[in-house]
Amino acid sequence: MSSPPSSHARSWDSLSSYLISKIDPTTGPTNPQALVRPFSSGLSPSEINVTLFRDHHAWCPYCQKIWLYLEEHEIPYKVKKVTMFCYGDKEDWYKRICPSGMLPAIEMNGRIITESDDILFSLDSQYGPIPGSPPLSDEDEVLPIRRLERKLFGAWCEWLCRRHIPFTGAEKKAEVAFRSVAKEVDDRLAATSGPYFLSSGFSVADIIITPYLERMSASLTYYKGYEIRREFAGINAWFDAMESRETYRGTQSDFHTHAHDLPPQMGCCVSNGSEEARVMSGMIDGGVEIGKHFEFETSVPPPEDAANEALTRVWIHREQLVGVNPTKDKGKFDEALRAAMSLLTTGEEVAPPAGTAGGLRYLRDRVSVPRDMSLHAGRKLRIALEKTAALDERGGEGPGIGERDRRDQNPVPFVEARARRERAKEMGLA
Repeated sequence: MSSPPSSHARSWDSLSSYLISKIDPTTGPTNPQALVRPFSSGLSPSEINVTLFRDHHAWCPYCQKIWLYLEEHEIPYKVKKVTMFCYGDKEDWYKRICPSGMLPAIEMNGRIITESDDILFSLDSQYGPIPGSPPLSDEDEVLPIRRLERKLFGAWCEWLCRRHIPFTGAEKKAEVAFRSVAKEVDDRLAATSGPYFLSSGFSVADIIITPYLERMSASLTYYKGYEIRREFAGINAWFDAMESRETYRGTQSDFHTHAHDLPPQMGCCVSNGSEEARVMSGMIDGGVEIGKHFEFETSVPPPEDAANEALTRVWIHREQLVGVNPTKDKGKFDEALRAAMSLLTTGEEVAPPAGTAGGLRYLRDRVSVPRDMSLHAGRKLRIALEKTAALDERGGEGPGIGERDRRDQNPVPFVEARARRERAKEMGLA
């Protein structure tokens, strides 16, 4: 028989003993917090020639493509983050330098370049191709992969985003069409001597196809109960190989983030209503089979410090997380959040104040990977939030996840809070 939950959540001071050591985002592994990446160049920020303008949310697929290219090539770059319209209003300063508001963009040699393909061609021209990779312009090796990615994208959109009339067979036809193109991708991988799209090894061809293969795997699992990695061995081996790369893991999102951020970007994502989709979406959202390791999501096992990473990220932003939460009694929600963090770090169940389950579930549904933390840290945090919410005697759900926009994730309060902390440090007040 399990012990009854405790009624005493740990204090933030007590929880601080579980924080992980600060990792320097400038020199550490690929991460979404970095604002400058000199690599081994020894260049100061003022000497770095490339500035990447990407989304605060670290979700934009086209931004991921450029981000991954810069990391793999180790081209020194700076980062300026911009709000995608889906999450909030685009900053005026960005619209002044890039009137279209398009993301991503780079500034190189004093020139603003938009469109991800144009950016890649410009970087390839300026710095040469990624070591070991053919140039992006290679018509025999790279161009066929670019065409295949566009073909797969079209088949994915037709299946995922179109509301098919019931009983016409259109849903099944769209599924069959997608699986046919996915087999072309798998056959292409089978024709190489390794797990990547070219026999020579990892290349720009893999970078080109990464963002949407990642989003296809997540969205089709969630909305259709269809696991592309389970059906195609070559695609699964490609994902395994990509997940062995520290650069990719630093940019990789998770299934929950993709499943709920795609609808406002794509217009809609349509579930097929199958039992498989119901089970998968339940697990991904955190309410079913809590504690399961989701092998369909990643081949990489959880690192030992995943829970401590999640706590650390919450601890840094605890005041803003309490402030933006819809729970009216902020003191009660602070206690509920500490109860969830107590479970996360010690395994001890702590009952939250009555009536706070909705606030915990609101936060559970808005943890974003990799913006907030890595995949496994995000998974562990959602589990702790849901298990703690389930101990609330009143229960309740938080406000639903938006399908037309995700402005419930507006980064402004967190950006402003960080700026205040930085000013306080400069003034010797923190």
